[in-house]
Amino acid sequence: MSEVTKISGQDFEQEVTNHNGVVLVDFYADWCGPCKMIAPVLEQLSKSRDNVKIVKVDADEAPELMAEQGIRGIPTLLLFNQGEKVGTKVGAAPLAQLEAFVDQV
Repeated sequence: MSEVTKISGQDFEQEVTNHNGVVLVDFYADWCGPCKMIAPVLEQLSKSRDNVKIVKVDADEAPELMAEQGIRGIPTLLLFNQGEKVGTKVGAAPLAQLEAFVDQV
C-alpha cells in the first residue's frame, strides 16, 4: 500500500521526472475548497493502486514549477509515466474518474 506524500518544487525532478514508473502529481493549496474535497479521494486511490506513486505539491510554495508545468488553476493533477507527462486533469473528481485517469497508462 502506498501513501500520498507532500514534496517541494525542488524535489519534483527527483521524485517525479526521474521516477521509473507512474506518478500522479496533485497541485493544491490549503485554502482551496476543491483541493480539500479531492484529498480523501487521492488517499483512497493510493490504497487501491500500489503501482502509482502519488505526490502533492503546494501551489503557493512552488509558483515557478506551476508556471513551468503550465498550470493555471488548482487542483490540477498531472500524470507521469517514466518521467514523461502523459495526462492532465483539472478540478476535483470522484474516485472512479481518477482510477480511469491513472489506468490510461
